[in-house]
This record gives sequence, structure tokens and C-alpha cells, in this order.
Amino acid sequence: MDSLTISAASGMRALMDTLNMSANNLANSSTNGFKSDKEFYNLYTSAEAQAAADAEGYLASTVPVVQSQYTDFAQGMLIRTGNPLDLALNGKGFFAANGTSGPLYTRNGNFKLTPDGILVTHEGYPVRTTNNINNKNIPIQTQSNSPLTVTPDGEVLQDGVTLGTLELVNFPDTRVLSKQGNNYFRVEDPKAKPEPVTETQVEQSKLEGSNVSTAGAAVRLVHVMRQFEMLQKAVSISGDMNKHAVEEVARVGS
Repeated sequence: MDSLTISAASGMRALMDTLNMSANNLANSSTNGFKSDKEFYNLYTSAEAQAAADAEGYLASTVPVVQSQYTDFAQGMLIRTGNPLDLALNGKGFFAANGTSGPLYTRNGNFKLTPDGILVTHEGYPVRTTNNINNKNIPIQTQSNSPLTVTPDGEVLQDGVTLGTLELVNFPDTRVLSKQGNNYFRVEDPKAKPEPVTETQVEQSKLEGSNVSTAGAAVRLVHVMRQFEMLQKAVSISGDMNKHAVEEVARVGS
């Protein structure tokens, strides 16, 4: 396979990763608390190509690859809903919840109450508080049918009585977080510990929207698809050139 075809095919592979990422971002442009994914590109040189180039004294060929993906944690727009169980964070940080395999972190404050009056996430995970007894986190549990009031620092009150304070945390290095579904993050490094937030405020009866710009994501998707089509054409042209070269060699040989 010639270098043109290799480079074009590698570019198509990298663009497929970007295409999938862009499509997922666009699909979640209306998902509460969703954080968009982006990518770092780099050039790759195989060990064989580098060895041959060093031996012959020429510059080794490179192919484009997506080196890594990262999540953009920029805040989305806060949208008023009028539901007192909807909470949004104005500033950095996350709500914490007790997942099935450990703590989960989210920017989606679309909470609800169980039949027993326990505050849980939309998926049913108990929302964590700052109250721990014997290494067990004590969730918010209502005492009546009265509405809840949540202060900017996360204190939850009902009928003037404090039920608990929401655990609001942040991570100095968000690279330790890995997505779980569209709204949650989990910690990959067991040594990474969350820290309490200091300047973030809780806003009641609001939800944070996705930080994906629908128009920008659509334009990005179209741009990537056009690049992919150009590389497809390059592969086709390279194939035609090779076919023509083989036919010319055959004609001269005859």
C-alpha cells in the first residue's frame, strides 16, 4: 500500500473517532448536565517506518491519529424549571450520589423523592450528604409533605428543620474522572480524592443544560463528514493511479 493511501486511510480512521464523538455531542445537546467531549490529534510513526527512514537517511512518514479524548467541563446555561427538587450548581464542582459500585458525580440536579421520602437522582441513586455515621452516608429523608428549601450552600430544610447538607465536591484534576452514561462521572484513580467546593452556589428550581452548542456541533459534524469524503476520494484516486501504473508496466512488458 502506497504512502498516500496509508495517510488517507489513517486520516479516515481518526475522523471516524471524531465523527462518533461529534454525533454523540449533538445527540446530547438537550441532556441536562451533559459535558461535551473533544479530542487531541497527533502524528504517529510506526517503529518499522522509523527504522527504515533512519537506515536510508530520509524523513519517516507519519499518519494522523486521535491521541486522546477529553471532557469539556465548562458550565452550561442554568434554566429555571419551577420544580423545587431541581437543583443547579453555579460554579465548579459536582453533586455526589451513591451508585451501585461506589460514589458517582454529576452536574444534573434533576432529583426526586422515593415513596419513603429519600432524595435520589433521576435514575434512583441516593444523593450524598455531608453526614456520615459509621462510614455510612446518611441521605436526605423528608419528614412530611411540605416542600423542601435548599440554601445556596446546599443545606436542605423542611418546615424550618435541617434535614442535611448536600455533598458538593470538586477535583483538582478532572482527568481522573471517567464518564458513566451521559450524566455521571466516576473516579478511575483510587488515590484521587474529592475536595469540598468553596465558591459554588446551589440554585433551587433550576437545571443546568448541556454545554454543547447545537449549531456549533452541527457545523462541526458537517465539516468532519466533508473531510472524510475528501479522504475517501484521495484513496480512490490513489487506487486509480496504481491501477494505471500497473497497466502501463504490463503494456511496456508486452
